[in-house]
Amino acid sequence: MRMTSTAASQLSLLPAGGPADAALKAGFRFGDLGTHSSRTIMLAELQAALAAAPPEAGRADYAAAIIEANCLGKPTASTRRLTNQRLGELYALDPAVPLFRVLRRLWAIDEKSRPLLALLASLARDPLLRATAPVIIALPEGAELQRREIRAALRATVDSRLNEATLDKVVRNTASSWTQSGHLEGRTFKMRRLVRATPVVVAMALYLGHAAGFRGEELLTSGGIAVLDCSVSSARDLAVDAKRFGLIDLRMAGDVIELGLERLDPAAGRF
Repeated sequence: MRMTSTAASQLSLLPAGGPADAALKAGFRFGDLGTHSSRTIMLAELQAALAAAPPEAGRADYAAAIIEANCLGKPTASTRRLTNQRLGELYALDPAVPLFRVLRRLWAIDEKSRPLLALLASLARDPLLRATAPVIIALPEGAELQRREIRAALRATVDSRLNEATLDKVVRNTASSWTQSGHLEGRTFKMRRLVRATPVVVAMALYLGHAAGFRGEELLTSGGIAVLDCSVSSARDLAVDAKRFGLIDLRMAGDVIELGLERLDPAAGRF
């Protein structure tokens, strides 16, 4: 069962006091602009890029696969270079970035979790997409997305730094991204549907929430969990499953939650 729209609309992907330094170290990106001014989360391209390179590949290896080997089947060299740049903005494609290391590890575990894994990583790295999350979270199942609400959320984030034509493009791109993740369906009229969280995506959401600065019970009520359409109780159950699968270390006693992330990434203990 998902959270009510009223409760969900009050949630944030970042703590009220702002992001922790660990968020930057993990690979979060901040600012007023983002990749969704020109692209979506590019789920198909991400899948092809990760399939074309081994798990231990470095940033140069991904660039070579995309630009030189043309693993994405792009028609021109300039398009291949631009796609490589945009994928790097959204996902880093660099094992030196902790967020990408965790994404790459979880990507290999559960194929059906990949759209939500891509979404979570993109939310951490694109402020434009992140600005639209409260609108999607609050939208009841079966309701039609009102693009003016997405537009208003974006305008509140970017103020006048995007012209009207670019803002319209961001609205279209973000709506497409939420469709790729499974939160919306339809072409002309986009309707809200609920997504199904898995232990893998909850592990990713907990990792990102911890890096952003959430602690204890807040980890189960953060926006990263809310975008998975999880109630607190279902998030708890899935977190326990993630522990059982060896993805995280977890101790819960009442409202006290102790989370260990070294199984996802040994460097996580230094956040």
